[in-house]
Amino acid sequence: MPRNPRGRSGDAVLAVPAVVAAAFLLLPLAGLLVRAPWRGLPDLLAEPAVAEALRLSLLTATLATGLSLLLGVPLAWLLARVRFPGRSLLRALVTLPLVLPPVVGGVALLVAFGRRGVVGRHFADQVQLPFTTTAVVIAETFVAMPFLVVAVEGALRGADRRFEEAAATLGAGRWTTFRRVTLPLIAPSVGAGAVLCWARALGEFGATITFAGNLPGTTQTMPLAVYLALETDPEAAIALSLVLLAVSVTVLVVLRERWIRSGPR
Repeated sequence: MPRNPRGRSGDAVLAVPAVVAAAFLLLPLAGLLVRAPWRGLPDLLAEPAVAEALRLSLLTATLATGLSLLLGVPLAWLLARVRFPGRSLLRALVTLPLVLPPVVGGVALLVAFGRRGVVGRHFADQVQLPFTTTAVVIAETFVAMPFLVVAVEGALRGADRRFEEAAATLGAGRWTTFRRVTLPLIAPSVGAGAVLCWARALGEFGATITFAGNLPGTTQTMPLAVYLALETDPEAAIALSLVLLAVSVTVLVVLRERWIRSGPR
């Protein structure tokens, strides 16, 4: 059966803006790869300031992910399984950092935990949070935890509760059921959420520079080092950008089978 000529013209109409969109998204990345100082890349990454920013970024992103797992999984369980007044409002507020400008998040953290903050003023004499490595972890957790909560809550809502009910009939308590039945059921989503959380924490900039500052060796993570290096050492900025790009590509590859690809190959 012959194909409809109008269908071909319609495909062409859609193909033109599609190609423009793809070029718009890919050309900046291609430019980064073209301008990358490949020969001097190992030496640039080995420089003390760059290496310190890499080390601090990996450390704080990992700590933020661990804190998000510790707090975010129970929060997701609460939102998915417990009915209480204001649950919808709480869910909206919990996911707000996903769309909140990071700088605004940093200001909010400063107002809450700063020396004169709503909470911070009560322990300012004992603990100084802003402009410390701890502040970096807090800022990254604030912006990254919602990714984990959304992923785990969705998995909990879609999980087959018959397994949990069977465990309860066999005498298992809620904690035992959660640990030995529920967690294994949602483990893939917890893993995917943790990967997204870690990647988001690694790339955090706005909340970190606002709440933690940009102190080399203490709060200067890779995104902050890129921002600073653009004015003094563009090649180092490109090198750090390549590291962040590689991490982002790795995350997409890891999550492709679960979230990115839809339908059969």
